[in-house]
Amino acid sequence: MSPKRVRFSATTAPPTADPVPSIGPVVFFVPVLVLGTEQEVDLSDLGHPRLVRPLASALIEELGTRGGVRQRTRLQEAVQTVRAFVTFTTAALEGHGELALDDLEPGLLDGFEQALANRNSADSKGARAALLLLLRLLRRIDESHPRQFELEFTHRINSKRTSEESIAAKPLNAYPFPVFEALEAAALAGVGTVRDRILEGETLAEKGHDPQVHGWDRLENICWYLANCGPLTLDHRGIPAITEHGGRAALNSRLYLTPRDMVRFQVLLACQTGLEPEAIRELRATCLVSPARGYVTISYLKRRSPGEQNKSLRVRDGGTLRTPGGVIRLAQRLTQRARNMIGAEELWVLPSGTTGVLAPRFTRTVAVDTVPRRAFLAEHKIDAMKDHDGGRVSLDLRRIRKTFKSRQYLRAGGILPDFISGHSPGVAARHYADIPAHDEIHDSTVEAGLAEALAVALPPPVVLADEGSRLDDGDEDLPPQAVQDALSGATDVWLSSCTDFFASPYAAKKGAPCPVPPWVCLECPNAVFTTRHLPAVLSVLDTIERQREEFSVPEWQARFGLAHERITTGVLNRFSARQLTTARAIAEAGGPRLALPTSFLETIQ
Repeated sequence: MSPKRVRFSATTAPPTADPVPSIGPVVFFVPVLVLGTEQEVDLSDLGHPRLVRPLASALIEELGTRGGVRQRTRLQEAVQTVRAFVTFTTAALEGHGELALDDLEPGLLDGFEQALANRNSADSKGARAALLLLLRLLRRIDESHPRQFELEFTHRINSKRTSEESIAAKPLNAYPFPVFEALEAAALAGVGTVRDRILEGETLAEKGHDPQVHGWDRLENICWYLANCGPLTLDHRGIPAITEHGGRAALNSRLYLTPRDMVRFQVLLACQTGLEPEAIRELRATCLVSPARGYVTISYLKRRSPGEQNKSLRVRDGGTLRTPGGVIRLAQRLTQRARNMIGAEELWVLPSGTTGVLAPRFTRTVAVDTVPRRAFLAEHKIDAMKDHDGGRVSLDLRRIRKTFKSRQYLRAGGILPDFISGHSPGVAARHYADIPAHDEIHDSTVEAGLAEALAVALPPPVVLADEGSRLDDGDEDLPPQAVQDALSGATDVWLSSCTDFFASPYAAKKGAPCPVPPWVCLECPNAVFTTRHLPAVLSVLDTIERQREEFSVPEWQARFGLAHERITTGVLNRFSARQLTTARAIAEAGGPRLALPTSFLETIQ
């Protein structure tokens, strides 16, 4: 019996899969939208139909939700993933016989994941993309054919460990802001150049005549042909005058957009709106709606969005290229002739660089290193700028969106509710907040928060001037007797004076003597520091500083970090430079009175 062939199109829903073990497709056709054709997929050579057929049905559903594929390469990658999994499973279960869904087990998925990782470089996204596609297919099968998988395998394909977290992916980083600003400025200038070029071509066309009657030697006549008959194609290769005037591509660019022009428009709109690259590429000519009071709504398609895919974004409008509305209106104007000639609804219509045939030009590829993009960067010397890692900049429209979102995030002060417009909190946090470009601000925020928490839990040291006034930021007055005792030395405990040695916050009960060593005075609210205590404090500081040579940075910070902070910012900075100089000279003189207690020295051994 010949394999069953299934055909679906973008206008019909994918067929509902029958319960296993009913016959399903192993040969089917998938529309390739850019080419306007269908591509045959034949999986009959894999054998194991009870495993292959449900995988094929799930693949049809996966591709059918988008009406097909934009490019043949996406279909090839999807089919290759299915083939690789079936081949791997067949080899892993060699001798098992006919394979079915209930033969799949978690270990197979783990092994296949490792095999993908072994075949790809460490930073390749191919392994992650292939695994995530396979998991989506298996989940579709689980929904369509309940209880066909073993229970453990069902848990495995639905666990978080097998989704985004299964293969660690380095988050895409934003551009440095100077690079972002240079990209926007270059695109703005480039779009202006495109506008001037095409308007000049239209002016020339108005002065020309049909070259098939009046000759091809005049540029005005060629522009007339471009305006009235369409771009020059391969049929015009034998006309010498076309070569003399720069060739087909150069002449077509006088009235139609080029791939380089597309880069300029896409970069500018990405910088101004933060729209997804694919959303910009697939804009319709009627995408602007509801203009009012200097604003207009961009209606666009977000293919990755679950559920409803039609989205909208309110943006500034006006007669300038510094507004997204103005940029799109200019694009509508410059592509109108091309769209009318082929009756296209898409905004971006331009002639093919090789054939000259007009067609909507959009793609779902995320390729970065393309000739038009490299030319754009080189033209404006942006490729000589430095990225975060010190390397040269390459053009990735996804990173422009990241940078746009990064700027929003920083303007919102990192407060997610003010930033998550258009995203779930989880997506906003993972994809646009938690990126390497924000590491420094996140670290400083954590440090500031810890310092603030410490300040609340641990009040600043009490520091008195020689006449008894408060030098610290405290607003509570000490009892007159406590001030007098601190200044006279009556309540000294070596490093400071103590307002009440028998009311220690560290004692087990009130009335008991303070049980802690004297250096803890640096953290004690009972401690009072005056100029008399400065030599001892400086001696402790010198000892702490010398310990940097004995301990690693983390261990030194754990042992002495708090004391060092209290001395330098809580005590010493309250006194004048002259007072500190005098105290340092006294400390350097040494003597028994300034000797560090044995209990202090024991802690640093």
